[in-house]
Amino acid sequence: MKAKNSDSLLLRLLTYQKERFPLLLNGVVIGVFTFSAISYSRICSNREGFVDLKDFGFGFLVTLSLFLLVRILDEFKDKEDDAKYRKYLPVPRGLIKLKTLKIIGFIAVAIQLSVILFFQLNMFYLYITAMAYLGLMTVEFFVSTWLKKHQMIYILSHMLIMPLVDMYASGIDWVIAGEAPSFGLVWFFIVSFFNGIVLEFGRKMKTADTEEEGVVSYTKLYGTTKAPIYWMLFLATTYGFTLTAAYYANFSTYAYFIFSGVFIISIIPAILFINKPTKGKAKMIEIASALWTLLMYLLLGAIPMITQLLDK
Repeated sequence: MKAKNSDSLLLRLLTYQKERFPLLLNGVVIGVFTFSAISYSRICSNREGFVDLKDFGFGFLVTLSLFLLVRILDEFKDKEDDAKYRKYLPVPRGLIKLKTLKIIGFIAVAIQLSVILFFQLNMFYLYITAMAYLGLMTVEFFVSTWLKKHQMIYILSHMLIMPLVDMYASGIDWVIAGEAPSFGLVWFFIVSFFNGIVLEFGRKMKTADTEEEGVVSYTKLYGTTKAPIYWMLFLATTYGFTLTAAYYANFSTYAYFIFSGVFIISIIPAILFINKPTKGKAKMIEIASALWTLLMYLLLGAIPMITQLLDK
C-alpha cells in the first residue's frame, strides 16, 4: 500500500480511476447512454438520420464529465464515513488526496463550460439545471441526517440526477435543432430514473458474512428476502415504462418480445438469491442490473438508430 501511495501522480490517478471510475467501461456505457438519448429523441420526433458527430462528441464529453463530478463529489460527501468504515478506499488509505480530486473537478467544470459557451450555448440552461441538482445532492438537500434515516427517500432523491443528465443528452438533438422536445422523452427519462435505482439496489446486495459495519446495503436494511423483492419490483417498473416508451416510438411487436425476454432472464439471479443467498448470486444481481440498464438504452435508442442509418 505504501509503495502504491509513493507512485507518481499519474500512476495513482490510474489506480483511482480503475477502482472508482473506470474510464474505459464508463466511457462505453455513458457513450451508449448519450447516443441512445439522442437517438430516441430523433425517433420520436420522426427526424431522419443522426445529429452532427461534432455535437455528439461535445455532448458525450459533457455527459461523461458530469458523471465524473458525481463520483468526485461523493468522495467529499462521504469522506467521514469512508475514513471511519471504508479505509480500503483510495482516499482514506491515502492513495489520492481530496485536494487533487477538487482540482480535477474544477478542470472538468472548466471543460464543460468551454464546450457549452463556445460551441453549444443554447444547452447552457440544461447544464445549469443538472449542476444545480448535483450541488443539492452533495449537501444532501440540507437534511442529511433525516435522509440517512429514510434510505428509500434518499435513493429516490439522488436518482433524479439520472433523468436530468438524460435531458441534457437528449437536448443535443432537440435544443440544438431549435425544436420542442418530443413528449415520448418523458417515458425515456422515467426509464432512466428507474434504471438508476435498479443499478443502486443491485450493487448493494450482500450476504450476512459480507456485510460491513457502517456501510449501507439493502439486504442489511430489508433482509435477504425483501431486498431482492424490492429490486425485482423496481426492475418490473422499469420494464413497464420501457414498454410504454417503445409504444410511443412505434416499435414493432418483435421489440416487445425482446424486452420481455430480457426482463425474464434478468430476474432469475434475484429468485436464486432469495432461495439461497450467496456472494456469487449477489454478484449475479449486480451484473444483471448493469446488463439490464445497458440493454435498455441499446434497445430503446442505439440499435434502432443504427439500423435506420444502415438501411439508408
